Amino acid sequence: MLTACGGGGGGGGGGEVDAEFNQAETEMVNPSDQTGGTLRYAISSDFDSPDPGNTYYAFSWNFTRYYARTLLTYTEAPGEEGTQLQPDLAEAMPEANEDSTEWTVRLKPGLKYEDGTEITAQDVKYAIARSNFGDQALPNGPKYFQQLLADSEDYEGPYATDGDPLEGFDGIETPDDHTLVFHLNESFSEFPYILIQPQTAPVPPDADRGEQYQSRVVSSGPYKFDGEYRPGVSLNLVRNDQWDASTDPTRRALPDRIEVQLGVDQNEIDQRLVNGELDVDLGGVGVGPAMRGTLITDEARRASVDNPQTNTLRYVNINTVVEPLNNLACREAVMFAADRDALHRAWGGETGGDIATQIMPSALPGADPSIDPYPSDDNKGDLDRAREKLEECGHPDGFSTSIGARADRPSDVSTAEAVQQALARVGIEVEIKQYPSDTYTNTQAGSPDFVHENDLGLTVYGWAPDWATGYGFMSKILDGDAIQDAGNANISEFDDDQVNGWFDEVVTVEDPEERASIYTQIDQRAMEQAVILPAVFERTVMYRPPNLTNVYYHAGYSMYDYMSLGTTGE
Repeated sequence: MLTACGGGGGGGGGGEVDAEFNQAETEMVNPSDQTGGTLRYAISSDFDSPDPGNTYYAFSWNFTRYYARTLLTYTEAPGEEGTQLQPDLAEAMPEANEDSTEWTVRLKPGLKYEDGTEITAQDVKYAIARSNFGDQALPNGPKYFQQLLADSEDYEGPYATDGDPLEGFDGIETPDDHTLVFHLNESFSEFPYILIQPQTAPVPPDADRGEQYQSRVVSSGPYKFDGEYRPGVSLNLVRNDQWDASTDPTRRALPDRIEVQLGVDQNEIDQRLVNGELDVDLGGVGVGPAMRGTLITDEARRASVDNPQTNTLRYVNINTVVEPLNNLACREAVMFAADRDALHRAWGGETGGDIATQIMPSALPGADPSIDPYPSDDNKGDLDRAREKLEECGHPDGFSTSIGARADRPSDVSTAEAVQQALARVGIEVEIKQYPSDTYTNTQAGSPDFVHENDLGLTVYGWAPDWATGYGFMSKILDGDAIQDAGNANISEFDDDQVNGWFDEVVTVEDPEERASIYTQIDQRAMEQAVILPAVFERTVMYRPPNLTNVYYHAGYSMYDYMSLGTTGE
C-alpha cells in the first residue's frame, strides 16, 4: 500500500533497478538527460544557513551550488577525478606569480544574476569581505581569506561603514569588472582550492542584509528561491531563466523544481526514501541505524544501496582548556580508556566505517595508518594504562565532565553513550548533553565560551576535508590560529607551537611529497597530545530510489553530487 502510494510521486519502493550494490561509489548509476519533474529533499535538522557566505556544512556546500556559482568548482566525476578543479565563474584556472603570493582570476563575460544584472568582480570581492572580515563578519564557515589576504589587517568589514563597503580592503584588487587579483601575505601553493568555497559566490551589495540575506539569496546559478527560506520548515527552488548553461560545465539543471523539507525525523526520511516519497536525504550522511541493517540485508533493495568509504572522520574532541582535561595525562586517560570496538559498533560496524587510530583519512597524502599511540589488543581499551594516567594527572579515582552530541543524529548519540560507558570503567563520569544540529557547530560546540560554561570537555564531531590535502583536512581542526569565538571547528582549542609552526611552514612548500611528510608529523603530534579521539573513517549506507538519475558518490563533497541529479518522476 505504501509502495503504491509512493509510486505516483516518482518511483521507489520495489521497482526494478538496473544497478548493483555500491555501484555509485565508482560510476554513475542510471544516466539520463531527461529534464523536468520535482526533485525532493529532506533533512532531519536544518541548514546552518543557506547563505553561501555563512555556511560550513558539507551538504550545504554541495546544495548551494544550485543557486550560487563559485570561482572554481570540482569536476563532475566519481573517484579521485572528482577532486580535480576546473573553472566555474572563472574563465580559466588562476594564474600565480613566481612565489605564489599573487593569483589572478578572470571572470567569464556575460554572467548574470536572476534579475538580469551583470555579475562583476567587485561582487565577488564583496562576498569574500562580508564572510571573512570585521566584527560583524558572518559567523559560520572558515576564514581562510582573512588569514591569507595581505594588506587587510585593519579592514573592519563591509558592515562597519556607511560609505564604500570595500574601502580599505586591499587584499583583493579589481582592476576591471572581470578581473580579481588576490594578494597573499605569504606563499600558499594550495590557494586555488580555496576558490571553490561558497564564499566566492557573488553577492550584489545592494541586496545584502547581513545574516538575513539567507531569506532570499540572489541567484547566480540555474535555480532561484521560490519565495523565502523558512527556517526549520522548507526551502524551494525554481528555474532561473537568466542562467546560461553554455557557461556552466558542471550543473545539469535537469529538474524543473527542487523542494527541501526541514526538520523531518530521520526514521521518517528513511522510510519515505524507500517508499518513493522522497528522492534524496539532504544531509548526505546516509540512512539511520534502524534502516541501515534492513537495507544491507534486503536482497530486493540491495541493488539500490551504496556503501562508500568517505573522507570523513567521526571522532570526539577532547578540550585542552576545560579542567581537568587541560592536563595531558588526563586526556591520555580518556584515550586509553576508550572502547574503540564500541565506537565502531556505534557507527554501524563494518558498514558504518573502519576503525581509526590516526586523524587523516587514508586517501590523503601523508596519511599513516601505523599511527596508534593508544593500542589495545582487542580494541576495547587499556584500562591499566588509563588508571596510570589518572594517577599521573592527580585524579586517581577519576573525574567528571560532559560530552556534547547532536540530538537528531542517532550515531552521534550512540557514540556519546559508548564513550560514557567506556570511561565509567575507570571512574570518569560523563554526562551526555544533546543539542540540535543546525546550531551545534556555531552556538554550542563551536562556541568556546559555551563549551567552557557547560563543562563540555568532550564533543562528538565529524570532519571532511575542505579540500583533499592534509592542510585542507587538518588546519581548521588543529591549527591554533583557526580558533574563533563562534563557528569554531578547533573545538579541542588545541594551540601547540610545534603544530602551528608546521602549518605555517607547509603552505610555503612546493614539493607535494615534502608537504605530505609534514602532514604526517602533524597527525602524529596531535595524537600524542590526545586532543582527538578518532572513532571511524566513515562508511555511509545511502539509498538511491529507482527514479533518481545520474547518481554517483562525489569524493569532493563526500556524498552524492547534487548537481548531476534528475528524476524520472513527475
